[in-house]
Amino acid sequence: MRRVEVAMLAGVSVDYYTRLEQGRECHPSDQVLRALARALWFDVDATEHLHELARGEPRKRRTADRVEEVNPIVLRFVEGCDHVPALVVNGRFDVLARNQMAEALYAGLEHGDNLVRLAFLEPEARAFYLDWEHHSLVKVAHLRAAAGADLDDPALVELIEELGAASEDFRRMWARHEVRALTGSFIRVRHRDVGDLFLSYEMFTVESSRPHQIIVLAAEPGSPSEKALARLGTHSR
Repeated sequence: MRRVEVAMLAGVSVDYYTRLEQGRECHPSDQVLRALARALWFDVDATEHLHELARGEPRKRRTADRVEEVNPIVLRFVEGCDHVPALVVNGRFDVLARNQMAEALYAGLEHGDNLVRLAFLEPEARAFYLDWEHHSLVKVAHLRAAAGADLDDPALVELIEELGAASEDFRRMWARHEVRALTGSFIRVRHRDVGDLFLSYEMFTVESSRPHQIIVLAAEPGSPSEKALARLGTHSR
């Protein structure tokens, strides 16, 4: 939409909206932010991100050492999921822990230490992720949501700069400014040993050590993918 259309839908003047775009107006009211979110058809995640940007208040973060430490109970749970792949990640998608099934699922792929690096820097990523474009867009939107209004996490800044310098696709997707916290969905991958897998995945927040999340992947019972996962399990033992 043009500026005049956005301004009209949000109920503000074109001059005021222009000043907002150009950063010359830095204190919009919550009412204006809500109106802009409605005009631009923002979802809940994008609306929250907009308010956070406008407030400009850095979020409280734990120290780096604390954030990277996986709760021992969580670690035992992940290792105990011996029939499905399970991982522990932080907000940057660094892989902090994984079970044997997850090791087998991602075996042979580089950059397995970070799932966003895996998508953009791994030479075989497009062959592995059968819906690579969609899957990568989702990860970039999640990464932008993790960044929030402030970029005071040096490791996150370094990751964004690394990906931006190395991948034109990442630059293209990052420039879309999409914001969406990842919760769960479906993924299709092609494994070199067991073939195509259609998996659902769910993400569980570890309340005792936010922003850690457990990712668990599973196949539909009785499906070819479940049988392929079973074969994958034999490779992990």
